[in-house]
Amino acid sequence: MDRSDSAILAALQRDGALTNAALAETVGLSASQISRRRAALEEAGLIEGYSARLSAAKLGFGFRAIIRVNLRGHGQGREEEFARFVASQPMIRSAFSVSGDADYILDIRARDLDGFADFIHRHLLPHPQVAQVRSEIVLKTLKDERDVPLP
Repeated sequence: MDRSDSAILAALQRDGALTNAALAETVGLSASQISRRRAALEEAGLIEGYSARLSAAKLGFGFRAIIRVNLRGHGQGREEEFARFVASQPMIRSAFSVSGDADYILDIRARDLDGFADFIHRHLLPHPQVAQVRSEIVLKTLKDERDVPLP
């Protein structure tokens, strides 16, 4: 990866809808060079896909919470079962296995407090692998960068 590739990645992080012609103008290469480089970056897995950033709040999902989950026990079967549960829950937008005092951190989006409470009481707490749940309600987002820092 060279400076041109870094410039392509940086431009696409800012606007994933850029055409090869627009990228060429931004980066200072020809559209055909951009096309080849972009395809190579995609093939190498450096570009995983393209999407639009949507406003969760304007779409009615303004409630956000961070949940710390501890499992009852550990082992391959238990963690796989919990991973399948997480994958099946659309309110869980991100999930991380972490070190520290929790086993997992979940990023939850809900329409409101009632929807969040319903998720906790009807889905998460009854799960057989869940021993403890601690929730923090997001009051204000100070920073929520999804981009990867590039040189």
